[in-house]
Amino acid sequence: MKKILSGFLCISLSGILSNTILAQGELTASINKPAATEEKIVTAGEVKAAAEEEKPEDKGKFTYSGYFDTYYFANLNSPSSRSNLGSSGISRGFDRYPGQFQLGMFLNRMSYAYKNTEVVAEIGFGPNVEYGSYGSDFRYRWGTVIANNTYTALMIKQAYINYKPSEKLTLTMGQFGTHIGYEMIDAPLNFHYSINNTFNAGIPFYHLGLKASYAFSDKVTLMGGVVNGTDNINDNNRGKSFIGQLMVTPAKGLTVYLNTIQGNEGNARSNGSDTTSYFGVLDLVATYQATDRLLLAIWAMQGSVSGEFQGGTYFAETKHWSGANLYVSYKFTDIFSLGTRIEYFDNTSGARGLLTNGKGTDVSTYTLTGNFALADGKLTLKPEFRFDNFQKMSGPLGENEPQQFQDSDGKFSKNTQSTLGMAVIYKF
Repeated sequence: MKKILSGFLCISLSGILSNTILAQGELTASINKPAATEEKIVTAGEVKAAAEEEKPEDKGKFTYSGYFDTYYFANLNSPSSRSNLGSSGISRGFDRYPGQFQLGMFLNRMSYAYKNTEVVAEIGFGPNVEYGSYGSDFRYRWGTVIANNTYTALMIKQAYINYKPSEKLTLTMGQFGTHIGYEMIDAPLNFHYSINNTFNAGIPFYHLGLKASYAFSDKVTLMGGVVNGTDNINDNNRGKSFIGQLMVTPAKGLTVYLNTIQGNEGNARSNGSDTTSYFGVLDLVATYQATDRLLLAIWAMQGSVSGEFQGGTYFAETKHWSGANLYVSYKFTDIFSLGTRIEYFDNTSGARGLLTNGKGTDVSTYTLTGNFALADGKLTLKPEFRFDNFQKMSGPLGENEPQQFQDSDGKFSKNTQSTLGMAVIYKF
């Protein structure tokens, strides 16, 4: 019986193995056998969809950059207050305190771009962001610290969204630096470290609103927009101000900008109605890159005001102020450049805050600045000499008539001021 079963199992196992080998052989033959092919029709939509699937996913681009600046300047008048601000309180913009080491601004710039959109935010720490963002309620809300008569603040310097419906058109909404003028708040963007009187006393620093810029070509761009007004986060009336800029490049190396702001800066009345006040600035900037090493620039502006300006003095008739500037800089080597600025600012009408003992005045300023670019341009040393010559005031006190600047005894006996020192700027 055992022999019969053993034989039966051998025969069965042999058959199973034979069938398995046969099946594997058929499978192998089936794989190796060329199959009949059928031509497939592919539509244009399917081709586009396949191409889109092969593209890498666009996750956007985040960038972070910024700078920090610090300085030490001596005032040859040796004012007892150790202040460059003069009797007006604004005869200097950012380099305010001589005879001591001072901070400027630690700026943090963040941007995120996705397809045709971009959001930009600039957060600043330090005294200069406070000075450059005056009129902003943030200084009260974020607990500004006052130490040794110097603000140390955390402020939003810029925050805006860009949207490009086309390659030529850009829409911007938020808080952005002014388009007016040749000089800027940011130390790395100016050749000279100290900002001039035309910038500090003559034009806005920033705006909050909406603007559109259209590039007709690489030689012509037009910008227009509406903003709350001049250096105001919260609008002080129902009206809006108009801003505009025309940029043209008529010849190689030459660029010309025409800028303006026009509006009503009078405070709204208790019944909510606006006054008939007026504030406007017309501005011309031209830069000419004469050679690879020589840069020339001019900046001329005129401002007008009538009625009330943000709750200040009421002007029954239209008052004007103006500024004219010439810039020349020469790059001697890849490391060292030297530049000069010659300025005349006229506020004899008393329309702006740059006054001498409450009276209208004018000032001529001469600045000589060197630029040493180290560490591939990330570190910049700016030694600078500046001389301000204000109109000498006369009156019943004769030689004792108060002037713009303070002397070592604390008296405002000087109409000129000279400062000498150096700023250090690091970009990242």
